[in-house]
Amino acid sequence: MLGCAHRPMSLPIHGIVDLQKQVSVMSMNLSAKLDELQRGDRQLETTVALCEIRTQLQELTKSVESCQSEVTEVKRDMITIKQELDTVQQVKEEIEELREYVNRLEEHSHRRKLRLLEQGLTLFLSYAILAAVLGMLQFGYNTGVINAPEVNIENFMKDVYKDRYGEDISDDSVKTLYSVAVSIFAIGGMVGGFSGGTIANRFGRKGGLLLNNVLGIVGACLMGFTKLAESYEMLFFGRFIIGVNCGLNTSLVPMYISEIAPLNLRGGLGTVNQLAVTVGLLVSQVLGIEQILGTNEGWPVLLGLAICPAILQLLLLPVCPESPRYLLITKQWEEEARKALRRLRASNQVEEDIEEMRAEERAQQAESTISMTELICSPTLRAPLVIGVVMQLSQQLSGINAVFYYSTNLFTSSGLTDESAKFATIGIGAIMVCMTLVSIPLMDRTGRRTLHLYGLGGMFIFSIFITISFLIKEFFGYVQEMIDWMSYISVVSTLCFVVFFAVGPGSIPWMITAELFSQGPRPAAMSIAVLVNWMANFLVGIGFPSMKSSLENYTFLPFSAFLAIFWIFTYKKVPETKNKTFEEILALFRHGNDRSSLRDSRLYGCVCSWIRALFRRSRSAGETTAPASPATLSEQRCLTTGNSSS
Repeated sequence: MLGCAHRPMSLPIHGIVDLQKQVSVMSMNLSAKLDELQRGDRQLETTVALCEIRTQLQELTKSVESCQSEVTEVKRDMITIKQELDTVQQVKEEIEELREYVNRLEEHSHRRKLRLLEQGLTLFLSYAILAAVLGMLQFGYNTGVINAPEVNIENFMKDVYKDRYGEDISDDSVKTLYSVAVSIFAIGGMVGGFSGGTIANRFGRKGGLLLNNVLGIVGACLMGFTKLAESYEMLFFGRFIIGVNCGLNTSLVPMYISEIAPLNLRGGLGTVNQLAVTVGLLVSQVLGIEQILGTNEGWPVLLGLAICPAILQLLLLPVCPESPRYLLITKQWEEEARKALRRLRASNQVEEDIEEMRAEERAQQAESTISMTELICSPTLRAPLVIGVVMQLSQQLSGINAVFYYSTNLFTSSGLTDESAKFATIGIGAIMVCMTLVSIPLMDRTGRRTLHLYGLGGMFIFSIFITISFLIKEFFGYVQEMIDWMSYISVVSTLCFVVFFAVGPGSIPWMITAELFSQGPRPAAMSIAVLVNWMANFLVGIGFPSMKSSLENYTFLPFSAFLAIFWIFTYKKVPETKNKTFEEILALFRHGNDRSSLRDSRLYGCVCSWIRALFRRSRSAGETTAPASPATLSEQRCLTTGNSSS
């Protein structure tokens, strides 16, 4: 920047020295001439001497003028250099001011985050979460309700077929029809899950949940009146409708809870989703035993009870507020968002939440209206999308749904009696509930990634044990004591398999998918992730009986291979999202996990852009005006998302 000094300073200095020497020589010559004139030794003509004097004086004058010109130029260069030094000093002062401003912003952001981490669980927030997770209870209930009455439903299908066609249906055809009843639920889940993002954006999180209960009521009624109508097609259609309902719930409920939960409770409250699923599973398993509703007369009532969560949510949810993030970021209704936050936090001090939402809004401003196609094509969002999809696959391809759908049959084939197998299935539901309760406080202490690794690792180990127990049972089948012993080993291994599922893969995929994305792309991302989840659910539900008959004792080995792959992926690719704001999580993928704290923040891009602009301005010739204050410039640039990633 100091290149504006147009010529070296040594040139005019040498010119001045030469001029001094020339003046001295001329002075000596003039003195000599005057002495000669006075002595008259050589009798020189006075006129000639005067001419010589005049010539030398003229040369002297020219030299003095040249020297003055060079001195003036040096003086002008010195003024320019001083101006540029002043500009450099000014830039230095402004950079210092900017650094102080950035430090103040980071300190303010840190204090805001600490205040967010101090928020607690209020009564109304608990009520809102309870009302919302009834949708996940619906999902859990309908996932497990088809398991226990398998024989009763197959007998019903045989009777209906014989009444219609006057002949008995083959056992293989009955098994196929029952598999359709199981798996069509997942097809409906795909439809509901895929449309969850559209419903969430159009009607809101709360509005979408309320409308979804209409499907829950219709599906429950169709299943409940199946036997009365003597139509297993009605059972299929009812399972499909209730599947759509559950698919929407799996998309809307985690989204709603993650958006209303305080930062420090988001992990634990997100686990409540899985708690509701496990409670629904347990209730369906308990009601499905023969002593209650697991009979030829009671199974339609068992399926029809799915109407209860839908009606209960219709009664409880209207009191709850809409998601504040949806109101503020999507709808730009700040006052409504403040009202919702005041109710949820039981406090009028909600500015920290508003600031955090505004920061998230700025961070994803360019993606505010993102579609599924744009989400898939976005380089910034590709990594979190892949992580979300793989996390959903790690839940379904772990083999857990094979246990949920066919656990009674699985335990029977391992040597238990029918009654013992049903009680073992109830034990699965009870363990799921207990372990999910245990994982709630661990989620915000240990972290999502760590628990997921523990869960996948434990499931891998016990899936191997399940396979070993099957093999030993086959090899030593002639020894009755060995059969009894290995039956219990098989049951214990299956229960431990379920324990580790509840610790990690049961709840984390639903929660972390909502955490990995900001407000704009979150609905589209949830739709894609839930669609993948339900597709994998369908494949496991429809394919497990065939896989079991083909692989027999090696049925769980493919699941073991998948668990190993998912463990490696989680270890290498999945970031920890514990106690991170949505803006910080977005920064992990935008700047990388190994950057410094300044680079991890959006302020880094603002600072770089501001400094580049400042130095471009300082290079302009003759610049003397000072730029605007750093705070003003930084604020303006930080409000522009495009500059933040410069």
